[in-house]
Amino acid sequence: MHDPTRHDQAVRRLHCGVVLRVREDACEVLSGQRLRSAQYAPMFPSPRAERVSPGHLVAMVTAPSGIETVLWRWYDAVVLSDEGGVVRLWEPAHGEVSAQPRPAYLPGGLGARAYLSAGLPGAEWWVAGPAAAPAQDADVELEAVASLYTEHGLWDDIP
Repeated sequence: MHDPTRHDQAVRRLHCGVVLRVREDACEVLSGQRLRSAQYAPMFPSPRAERVSPGHLVAMVTAPSGIETVLWRWYDAVVLSDEGGVVRLWEPAHGEVSAQPRPAYLPGGLGARAYLSAGLPGAEWWVAGPAAAPAQDADVELEAVASLYTEHGLWDDIP
């Protein structure tokens, strides 16, 4: 069941970071000028060391205990074309993909870098805002990630 209060609290707790190192059980993330060790949410697919790479943008949440957990990741992709409401991108692990633009997507022209994700409802692939450094400047769909976790009751599995 959707609890608006819990959802709003979850959105406020979400923050972004950039992955620097990857292990199967955790990754090292730069977030807010701090280097943090973060575990993966239980529903994060395995093998994780093959799915998460340095440079990926991740959505994280910090538990009251201080434990950092990675909930979602975006790929840093290159724009190949942008025509008719479909953006064609290249990303090293997936090659060429066609993505639906999120409201945060701003056409930056061929060769621009943008954040690419899969798994959120509404499209097979989504393209969000332009790739940014530092991570806190990234314009990505944290609200949609929080909604996915809220609507499917996944918050209870996060320490």
